[in-house]
Amino acid sequence: MKKIIKRRLILPVLAAGILFSTTAFSLRSDFFEIAKQIEIFTTLFKELNMNYVDEVTPAILMDKAIKGMLEDLDPYTVYWNEQAVEDARINNSGVYTGIGATARSEKDKIVVVEPYKDYPADKAGLKAGDEIVKIGSVRISDFENDAGELLKGTPGSTVELTYIRQGKTNTVTLTRGAVDVKAVPFYKLLDNNIGYIVLSAFNSKTTIETRAALQDLKEQGATKIILDLRGNPGGLLNEAINVVNLFVDKGEVITTTKSVIEKYNKTYKTLNDPVDKEIPLAVLVNGRSASASEIVSGGLQDLDRAVVVGARSFGKGLVQRPKKLTYGTQLKVTISRYYTPSGRCIQALDYWNRDENGDPIRVDAKEYNKFTTKGGRTVYDGGGILPDIEVETAVFSPITTALLKDNAIFDYATQYYYSHQLTDWKNFKFSDGDFQDFLKFLKQNNFTYETQTEKEFAEALRRSEDDDLSEEIAASYNALMATVDKAKDKALLNKKEEIKWLISDEILKRYFYREGLYNYQVTHNPEIKAAIDVLNDESRYARILK
Repeated sequence: MKKIIKRRLILPVLAAGILFSTTAFSLRSDFFEIAKQIEIFTTLFKELNMNYVDEVTPAILMDKAIKGMLEDLDPYTVYWNEQAVEDARINNSGVYTGIGATARSEKDKIVVVEPYKDYPADKAGLKAGDEIVKIGSVRISDFENDAGELLKGTPGSTVELTYIRQGKTNTVTLTRGAVDVKAVPFYKLLDNNIGYIVLSAFNSKTTIETRAALQDLKEQGATKIILDLRGNPGGLLNEAINVVNLFVDKGEVITTTKSVIEKYNKTYKTLNDPVDKEIPLAVLVNGRSASASEIVSGGLQDLDRAVVVGARSFGKGLVQRPKKLTYGTQLKVTISRYYTPSGRCIQALDYWNRDENGDPIRVDAKEYNKFTTKGGRTVYDGGGILPDIEVETAVFSPITTALLKDNAIFDYATQYYYSHQLTDWKNFKFSDGDFQDFLKFLKQNNFTYETQTEKEFAEALRRSEDDDLSEEIAASYNALMATVDKAKDKALLNKKEEIKWLISDEILKRYFYREGLYNYQVTHNPEIKAAIDVLNDESRYARILK
């Protein structure tokens, strides 16, 4: 009997020993491979700098090497130099010193996208569409790094800007100041009992500002709430949890993160008592609501705490964390996927399985998996948060996305601003005649975009050259492309309402800042109207959630 027991003991110990030895060998093998590759790269980098025929800049070479190493992972795993680290800190804090405007850096200029009301850029008279070509004595075209950093500086310091507006060169000197970027830039009581809150970012002040807006609106008489997350790109995870906590009980699971690395497997629960767990709630989302916005909208949807209105959200189900490197740099690395309370991951693009062109694969709707909310409703994973009430004008179709990417809507709004007089946002209307003028603008500026269909046909034509078939199919290909062009023109007309609202938003900001835009939207915007309608229809609201 003793021999049998001894044998039983020896076998597990032996198995554990083998497992430990295998694991240790695997770790040694990994460490050796890492050390080997680092040594190869170091020697290559050294020889390249010492022997290349032309002068090279080590920092630029290394920056490109790092970006090349990361580009096949996912777009959220990125290297931050010292300035990028500072930018991230500013974004999370919501406070910085500068000119008080969002701007877009291009090769030889910085385009003012939106000057904030009563901040230095606005006081100096800068307008959206102005093209800054010189900062102080530095020409943007001669500056190798991001010239936008030259706009920042200490409070009270001055900076001279040379800019082009409508073809004319101008110069202005402005004084930098502290800029406070509000997470809640606007809130208002609608119809005497509906509180409307715009939440535009998830920074360190988000919960404080949202709580203050919610409490103020309740004191004004709000008995229903609309939380607008449209266009909100996300931010701090803990702020998303805390925003949901304003409306749900303490101890509710809001999200779970899962990773191959054990320490990143975490469950995030609400930690505080809610402000109001009964007040009817509608949440607005669209295709530019991402990350933390999806944690909030997905959490409230899964807990049957809110009706979600608008269009399918972006679909970012990945969590990043900054890791400190040497010399003040950082690696922002994707550490896990997050899951909503029902267990769904809403990640839309698969960056780890790509097509033959190297592009990430979008999860097919046929492959979405069913999940159930706390009350038993069916929801799906794989493609963002699907609203309970879908509104056509909230959708970002391929043609609309192309117009935004090409800055066609932005540039048209600039032209409109300098050719129209507007004194009152209340009576503004972007008419069908204005839309026809926009179509003319696109043709005059040779606006083009390539559909996925065109990309695949072009690839087929390229392959036909390899097969010596290009001459035989060239005529058919050209006829096919002509048909596609007609379809694209038709798409512009089909998405007219969607495009008109985006143009309207851009135009209104030019004249009346964001305050005027939001005031206009609360009385005209279809998505807000849809949210008001469902909140005012108690039976419909209850039916959706139950």
